[in-house]
Amino acid sequence: MSRYEKTCLIRGDGGRAIRGILDRVGDKWTLLVVATLDGEPMRFTELQQRIPGISQRMLTRTVRHLERDGLVTRTVYPEVPPRVEYELTTMGRTLIGPAVALAEWAVDNNPDIEESQASYDAEHP
Repeated sequence: MSRYEKTCLIRGDGGRAIRGILDRVGDKWTLLVVATLDGEPMRFTELQQRIPGISQRMLTRTVRHLERDGLVTRTVYPEVPPRVEYELTTMGRTLIGPAVALAEWAVDNNPDIEESQASYDAEHP
């Protein structure tokens, strides 16, 4: 695929599809939830304990959005008390590679970005 074709994929429908996905995965918690669920199903409390700083309300909203988007499944076991587990779907697992690539890019480029920001801020008080 040529560079032009890749750029067209991003611009495609005026950017509507990519903006919608980036709004979802670019929020504060989604990628942390997805990365935490990578590998094994998890109960809500365990998931919350593994993500420092996330409130019960935000975790509930995030897993509901991910479930609605088809990235996470929620399984309720008929036990007393009921046991609920969350896990990535097949499509949800495909997000791990791009998320890791983005994280690597961020780590690799963050020093240069911080330097550019400091330079810009010094020139534009």
